[in-house]
Amino acid sequence: MNPKNKRGAERFRAERPHADRPHTDSGHSKSHPGREHIYYIYEDDAIVVVSKPVGLPVIAPEGSRAKNLYDIVTLHLREKNPRARPAVVHRLDRDTSGVMMFAKSALGKKTLMSRWNELVHERVYVALAEGAFDADSGRFDSWLLENRAGTVYTVAPGIHGALRSITDWRALRTSARFTLLELSLETGRKHQIRAQLSAAGHPVAGDSRYGARTDPLGRLCLHASLLTIEHPFSHQIMRFEDPPPASFLAVFDAREAQSARGRDENPNKPNKRIPHDRDPRN
Repeated sequence: MNPKNKRGAERFRAERPHADRPHTDSGHSKSHPGREHIYYIYEDDAIVVVSKPVGLPVIAPEGSRAKNLYDIVTLHLREKNPRARPAVVHRLDRDTSGVMMFAKSALGKKTLMSRWNELVHERVYVALAEGAFDADSGRFDSWLLENRAGTVYTVAPGIHGALRSITDWRALRTSARFTLLELSLETGRKHQIRAQLSAAGHPVAGDSRYGARTDPLGRLCLHASLLTIEHPFSHQIMRFEDPPPASFLAVFDAREAQSARGRDENPNKPNKRIPHDRDPRN
């Protein structure tokens, strides 16, 4: 998913006073009382784009009746069409917030999913990573493999089932404890950013699954901030933006840093890395 010419793109931005409120808090216009206050960035006859709150799954786990984004969007669409059924065309992890798109018809789903890599021009995330990087920008180019537990690891090229994964990154702000990163996906593998940052020794803050030792905000500090895509039917280039939570920057304030929660307060201790050679069957 290499960036393409974005001149003439229509821009749509999630505007709200508190970008880092969890899904249980109140919101403002374009949210629906009693429906988790989802922010609707854009909607037409074919697609609906929302700002997914942190902590809310896209769909409920099998056998669960837990609140989920799919059901909330369905209720929204059925205000105008009682038979409406949105379709999931891509995913965000439960604890990742940010831009999320749904198709509004079976044809829209088929078109988007069959041409996703062609239609998507940019997918950009913002992450708060542990530690300081040695450079201002760079590229992760690695091979990822998922084990039976659903955890993703970097492995050597040529391992059966491994997928090449490429992420470009640049540092937006840094301190001894944390670096705020902008990450642009060229590929879109499961847990791609989380696994690659962990392998680099800089896991996403709050991501204990991938070796994080700190939890400064009580959440996985990963946010989908930008999706630029060609509309599946009008072919207009559309840019959907969702600014990262203000709390991601607050940790760089000295007073916030002093109160940050962490299992290990020693910034000089090497971060725990996920072993690269672990048996992927485990």
